[in-house]
Amino acid sequence: MDLGLRGKRAVVTGGSRGIGLGIATALAAEGVDLLLLARGAEALAAAAERVEGVRVVTRAVDVTDAEALRTAVDSGADELGGLDLVVANAGGAVGGNLADSTPGDFAAAYQLNAGHSAALVQAALPHLRRSGGGACLLVTSINGSGGRVAPRTTYSVAKAAQIQLAKALAQELAPDRVRVNALSPGSILFPGGGWDSFREQHPEQFARFLDEELPYGRLGTVEEVADVAVFLLSERASWVTGADVVVDGGQGRPSARRF
Repeated sequence: MDLGLRGKRAVVTGGSRGIGLGIATALAAEGVDLLLLARGAEALAAAAERVEGVRVVTRAVDVTDAEALRTAVDSGADELGGLDLVVANAGGAVGGNLADSTPGDFAAAYQLNAGHSAALVQAALPHLRRSGGGACLLVTSINGSGGRVAPRTTYSVAKAAQIQLAKALAQELAPDRVRVNALSPGSILFPGGGWDSFREQHPEQFARFLDEELPYGRLGTVEEVADVAVFLLSERASWVTGADVVVDGGQGRPSARRF
């Protein structure tokens, strides 16, 4: 299936590893030029070398710094000649549960996940308007989707806010012909990721989690998430906006840990 993405230009935060790099690689396979954003310049350079056949521009930036993020988006978009697609993939956990987190932890978790997503779309919006519209994807988590939660309350709350942000932006930006969706992966295994470390450190608990919570007896792959992401960003999904698309293989609890 031709997704009609060749010649488009995309910005991807957290684009140097894991799901972000997987989405970037899948977009490149469809002929999309890339602006990759992440904190580490060396990791970005290594990621750029892995992506072939398209233009790849990189910027090292802390995505929680809204002004620095806007500068990176503007300069990268100028180098690519514009933007059509936005992937807010950077995120993570700050703090833990209510009893062992500070108010600052809750604010920081929000800023890293929903806050950075809002700042990224806001920075990209003038470029999307000049392109005649586009598509945005906020990579969230099943920790905030469908009422499912797991230990690290700060993270679950921040991810739920990010999903609601996608729904609100889909309505707000429809007049600009900009679609916005959330993509909520389940537990995804990739080298150097959290589940890779957990599998090595707690093999029995990991095996029990697979047996009890994953109907297919395995975790998902980056490629399985990236395939759905690329479809949602394409015109083949032109009538999909404001959705929270879950990619979890029918997973039960979102974490091997319990409260």
